[in-house]
Amino acid sequence: MRQTDPKARPAKGNAEDPHSRAAQLFGEIASRTSQAAGRALTFMIAAGIVLIWAITGPIFHYSDTWQLVINTGTTIVTFLMVFLIQNSQNRDGAAIQVKLDELIRVSAAHNSFVGIEHLTDDEIDEIRTKCELRAQAEKVGDETVKKAGKKAKRAADLVTE
Repeated sequence: MRQTDPKARPAKGNAEDPHSRAAQLFGEIASRTSQAAGRALTFMIAAGIVLIWAITGPIFHYSDTWQLVINTGTTIVTFLMVFLIQNSQNRDGAAIQVKLDELIRVSAAHNSFVGIEHLTDDEIDEIRTKCELRAQAEKVGDETVKKAGKKAKRAADLVTE
């Protein structure tokens, strides 16, 4: 029988589970592909492929097959990239959310904001509106304090003259 550390974080899924392994593999492929897709070299290769395709147009007499090659290729790449990029964005978004939640938790900010990403759009809009109104009120308050400070300085200057 294996002994486990009671303080250790529980794994999200069993590593021996085929679904977990598939998700892990997909995550790794998505991460590496997203990294590669964002590089200048990848763009240059893609542009080179399009250029070669365009140059071969006269050779193939701009046939339907010649056009089908680029259309099919770009459609397949686009279709697959949607899923890979979405996966990467989901992971990045989740990681950022965890970091923000931790910053909120350890700061003087309102802990009630932790987890608001799980609310409905209407609930989030309501919170956003309240925060914007609060920020506007603070701005007005700051401006009022600044004006009062200027008036007090002028009054003090008049008294000392």
